[in-house]
Amino acid sequence: MNILVTGAAGYVGSICGEELLRQNHRVVGYDNLTTGHREALPPSVEFVEGEVADTARLKRVCKKFQIEAVMHFAASALIDESIRSPDLFYRNNVSASLALLEVLIQLKIRNLIFSSSAAVYGEPKSIPITEEHPTNPVNPYGESKLVIERALAWYHRAYGLKSVALRYFSAAGATARVGEDHRPETHLLPLLLDAALNHHKKFEIYGDDYPTPDGTCIRDFVHVRDIAQAHILALQTLPKIGFAILNVGHGKGYSIREVIRTTEEVTGRGLRVRVGPRRPGDPATLVASAQKIVRELGWKPRQSDLVTIVKSAWQWRQRHPNGYCGAKGKCA
Repeated sequence: MNILVTGAAGYVGSICGEELLRQNHRVVGYDNLTTGHREALPPSVEFVEGEVADTARLKRVCKKFQIEAVMHFAASALIDESIRSPDLFYRNNVSASLALLEVLIQLKIRNLIFSSSAAVYGEPKSIPITEEHPTNPVNPYGESKLVIERALAWYHRAYGLKSVALRYFSAAGATARVGEDHRPETHLLPLLLDAALNHHKKFEIYGDDYPTPDGTCIRDFVHVRDIAQAHILALQTLPKIGFAILNVGHGKGYSIREVIRTTEEVTGRGLRVRVGPRRPGDPATLVASAQKIVRELGWKPRQSDLVTIVKSAWQWRQRHPNGYCGAKGKCA
């Protein structure tokens, strides 16, 4: 298929592009490079720099490359930033996504895989979290994802748009050439690996008094290649599904201290760790029920054991100690 990948220079989008190419699809990458990295794009991706909200440009791209399906990753994703600047998230995540849907309807492109988030659930009332769990976002980022999920249900009913919204839990890991490099970095594993590479840096645990076995938060980590495979299976199953919302989680949680210990074992380096205060809004435990995605797509998290995740991320980080930036820490 000819597939448009928005946010193709981002962490999950670039790895999904790799997997699509491996399965002989034609991939057109579309990204404004505000937070993505041009270097993350596989060489075979046909890249177009642009804004998702630019409907005229988007139409030209879809027509030129005869796009048959879209994987929509482009979004602002920093939760703290969403609380400070909700306007940015409504503009980038809601308005731009609706502009994309407008183009798809006009051009009769009826296949869409949407990158959603477990942030739509808010504070969990039960664990593991099923797709039927109440949605109650506690930040604009989660709210922006939920708005588009709801729109997709109505667009399916009104226009026949086939779509699957995939609610990620904690994406982690790397491939041989693509890894995790956010600026600023807020994700757990890259921060731990940074502390392993730079002994003068300390890693801070945000609270160790949660109602969990070791007092630290528990999260459901999924290897990013398994997440990419979920997108591909969802695309293959779209004609049968029509519209669906699916969790992408391992169904098994690891505490922050467990991830620290595994990182020390994989890297062979002791980490300097300190305990700080809790962050507002951090749930004690976020673990998905993966039963529905296994049943609907036949998906299996083949690489999502914690050691494999940390090893893959560490190998990439050793080859890219400054991420996608040069030796002097300055991005090209």
